[in-house]
Amino acid sequence: MTGISPHQLPLPLRLAVGTGILSGEQEFLDFSQDDPQAADVVYWGYGLSRLSPVERQEALLKAWELTGKVLIVAEEISIPSRLRGEIGFNGEEVVPLHPDYQYYQHGELKSYLEETLETVATPAGLGVYFLWRPGKMPQLWNWRVREGESEDKQRSDWLIYLASEGVTKVRDGVVNLPEIQEQIRVLFGSWEEAEAAAVQLLERVNQPGDVPSYCLESGVGKKLPGALYVHVSALGELHPVLRCYEAIARRHIGQIEGATLVKFSIDKPKISYLFYPDFDTEAHPILRGSLQIDFPEMRISYIDYDGIDNPPVLHRKDAFVTPDYPLYQLFVNLTEQEEKLGLLKKGRDIGTRHGWERCLANFGVEIEGHDLRVNAASLAQQQHHVPQIERHKAAILRREISRPVRLALEAGLFGENHTFFDYGCGFGGDVERMQARGYESAGWDPYYHQDESLVEADVVNLGYVINVIEDLEERREALLAAWQLAKKVLIVAAMVLIDDKINGVVAYGDGVITRRNTFQKYYSQEELKSYIEGVLNVEAIPAALGIYFVFRDQRLAQIVQAAKFRTKTPLPRVFKSFEDYRELLQSLMEFACDRGRLPAPGELPEERAILSEFKTYRRAFQVITKITHPEEWEAIRQKRRRDLITYIAVSNFGRRHSLSYYSPEVRNDIKFLFPSYKKACEIAESLIFVLTDLSEIVNCCRESPVGLMMGKGFYIHISALNALAPLLRIYEGIVSRTFGRLDEATVIKFHTKSHKISYLYYPNFDISPHPALYSGMKIDLRDLRVTYYDYEPQRDPPILHSKERLVTTEYPHYEKFAKLTRQEQAWGLLDDPEAIITRKAFGKMLEANCAEIRNHCLSWRKDADPEQVKLVKAALEERLRG
Repeated sequence: MTGISPHQLPLPLRLAVGTGILSGEQEFLDFSQDDPQAADVVYWGYGLSRLSPVERQEALLKAWELTGKVLIVAEEISIPSRLRGEIGFNGEEVVPLHPDYQYYQHGELKSYLEETLETVATPAGLGVYFLWRPGKMPQLWNWRVREGESEDKQRSDWLIYLASEGVTKVRDGVVNLPEIQEQIRVLFGSWEEAEAAAVQLLERVNQPGDVPSYCLESGVGKKLPGALYVHVSALGELHPVLRCYEAIARRHIGQIEGATLVKFSIDKPKISYLFYPDFDTEAHPILRGSLQIDFPEMRISYIDYDGIDNPPVLHRKDAFVTPDYPLYQLFVNLTEQEEKLGLLKKGRDIGTRHGWERCLANFGVEIEGHDLRVNAASLAQQQHHVPQIERHKAAILRREISRPVRLALEAGLFGENHTFFDYGCGFGGDVERMQARGYESAGWDPYYHQDESLVEADVVNLGYVINVIEDLEERREALLAAWQLAKKVLIVAAMVLIDDKINGVVAYGDGVITRRNTFQKYYSQEELKSYIEGVLNVEAIPAALGIYFVFRDQRLAQIVQAAKFRTKTPLPRVFKSFEDYRELLQSLMEFACDRGRLPAPGELPEERAILSEFKTYRRAFQVITKITHPEEWEAIRQKRRRDLITYIAVSNFGRRHSLSYYSPEVRNDIKFLFPSYKKACEIAESLIFVLTDLSEIVNCCRESPVGLMMGKGFYIHISALNALAPLLRIYEGIVSRTFGRLDEATVIKFHTKSHKISYLYYPNFDISPHPALYSGMKIDLRDLRVTYYDYEPQRDPPILHSKERLVTTEYPHYEKFAKLTRQEQAWGLLDDPEAIITRKAFGKMLEANCAEIRNHCLSWRKDADPEQVKLVKAALEERLRG
C-alpha cells in the first residue's frame, strides 16, 4: 500500500482510506492475492460470487479468522434495472453478469455476511461492507460533521448524524472521548436533550408531507415538476429534514461513489442519485445512470443510460450548486447566454441529446467549452418566417365516440355516477355522446367552447390536444391543467408513429405544419410516455398506440391492470339440484370462480346472509362442492395462481414493489393462493430471468397447445392469450404494459428469431375464411423501437390460414374454422405454406384447383372448365387413396 495514490486504489480501499480505517500504521492483507497471513485490515474484493456455496463460506470464515480489526468485503451486486431486468453493479459502474456466478443484492449480501460471521456488516458503499472485530470499531468512523463551522451549523451537523445513526449508538461509541462529550454538552446541554432533538427531527422526516414541503420551499437546488435536484456539494446547505432524509438512505447503502446530483421526489418517498461524470467539464453533460432508493423498504433500482442513443442532458447547471461552487460563475454565464438566445424556452423538448442538438441547429448555435458561438446567417434564416398556426382547424367532426374515450369505457374506468370532462373538446362530440350514455359530462375548448367552465370530473379526456400545440410551455401547461381537473383518471392521447414523408407538410419546431395550417407533433410511443410521466411525475399506463391512462387513484389503476391478467372461466357444472340454496350461494360461487378463493371479510355484499345461515364461508362452500366436481375448483385455483404470477411478474418488472402497492383484492389473492408474497415474487422473477433466453421462448411456443408456428413466428389470437403458458403471457405483458397494444389488434405474433413482438389487425377475422392483414405494430425489445405497418393500400396483402389453430376450442367459431382447414388439407391447398402467403397467391391456388369458398365451406366452382374439374377430382381421389 505504501506509495500508492488513493485515486489508484479500488473503490473499497478508497472508502477505507477516506474514513481513516486504512492507514500506513495498519497491517494490510489482500486476501485474494497475498499469502494468507493475519493482518489488522483484511480486504477480500469481488470473489464471493465466483465460488460455490461451500467454498464461499470456507473462504469467508478464513478471511475473518485472519482479521485483527476490520474485514473489508466487496462484491459485484445485482440491481433491478428498468427495461433490462437484473444488471451487475460494482459500486461505480454497470458490469456484465456472468451466467455461472451467484450474485447477491445489496441487502442480501449484508444478511449473508452477518449470518456467516455472526457480526454486524456496516455498508460503506454499494456492495462494500466493513466488518469489525468486537471492540475494534473506530469511534465515529463515519462521522461527517464538519469542523470550523458556526455553532448553529455544528449543531445542525451533529443533529443529522445523531438522528440518522441513533443517539444511543453514538453515545456508546464516544464514551472514552471527553472532548466529544463536552461538545455535545455545549451544543445541546446534555445527551438527553440531544436525543429529544434527534427524535423530533426524525418525526418530521417521517411525517407525511414534511419532506415534500421542504423540497418545494428549498432555496438550494433546482425545483422541477415532482422533484428537487441538488448537487452533492450542496447537500450540507439543505434544511435538516432533507439532510436527515438523505442521510438515512446513505446509512443503508453507504457512500454513492461518483454521484453528481441527488433527486428528492416530491410525490413519492424516493431518492435518486444521478451520475453526470462530465458535470464540470461539459456544458451540457449526459446522464449516465440513475440509482433509485425507495423508502421505507430501501429497495434499490437502477436506470442505465450509457447504451441509450438519446440520453437526457442537463441545462442550467448553476441552479444545482451554491454560489461558492468553484465553477458557479462559469455556469451562470453559460445560462445567461442561452437565455438571451431563447435556447431554454423549449422545455422538455431539449431535455435529451437529440432534442438539444436539433435546438442548437435550429438557432445556428455551437458550443465550445462553456461559450456559445452563433452562426448569424443560419440564425437569420431560422427567424425569417414564423407561421401563424390555426389550431382550431385540427378539430375533427366525429360521428361516433372517440377512440380514447371508447377504450376508457371498455377498460371499466367509468363507474356508476362517474362524471366526465373533455379538455379541448373541439366540436363537443364526446361530451354529447357521454351524456347520452347517462354520464354527467362537460367540455371546454379554446375556440369552439371557450365560454364553458373548467370543472373537475372523475374522468378527464385530453384527446389529441398536446400534439396540436406548437408552443412547448403552453403544451406542458395544458397537460398540467387537465391533470388538475382529473379526480380519478386522465386520458391522454396524441398522434404517434406517422411516416415523416407526408405530402404537403413542412418542418416546424418539433413537429410539422400541415396543408390546413395546423401544427402536429408526432411522438414515438415511448417518447409520449416519457413526456407525460416527466410533466405529471405519475406512471402513464398505455391503453393503445398513442393513448395513455394516468390514474390519480392508484387502487383503481391496480384493479384495471390486474383485470387484464385474469382469465375468464365458466362456473363449474352443477350435477345435483340445490334449489334451496341456489339464490343464496350463487354470488359465492361466482366470486370463487372469479378469484379462485373464498372471500375475505367485507368483500362480498351477501356476506351477512350467507354467514347467518352457514356461520363461515368454508361451510357454505362445502355445500357447493357436494353438487360440483372438486377437480374443477382446483383447476380454477391453479389458473388463478398462473394469472396472479403473470400479473406480479409484469407489475414488478424492473423493480419489486412492496405488497402495499397492490389493491386490497389482489393482496387477498396473494394471501390465499401463495405461501407468502415473497414466494410469489421469487416464482415470478425466475420466469422473467428465463425471458432473456430466446430459445426458452421458442420452446414454449412450440409446446403450446394453442397457437400456430409459421415461418419466423408464433401466432395466437388475442382471445387465446390467457391460454398460453405463464412465460409467454409475462413476455407479452411486459411489452403491452410498456407500449400498449395496437388498437383493435386481432393476432399477436411472437418472433422466433429475435426478441420482438408484433400486434396484427385482421378486421374480418371471424367473417372472412382467410382474412387479410390490415395493419401491424412491431416492437423490438432490443432497442425499444416501435414500427407501424399499414397494409390497407396494398393490393395483395398477407392473409391467414388455419384460423382454428390461433384460438381455443371454446372460441365461438372454432368448429367452422376447423372444418374449412380439414377440407383445404384434404384438397392439398395448404401443402406449400410459402406459396399461399398473399391473397392473390391463394386465389391462384383456388383457381388452379377449380375451388371456391363460401361461408367457410370449400366447394367446386360452377364456372370451372369441366375437363379441368375431372383432372383435379382424379388427383384428389388419388391423394385420398395414398
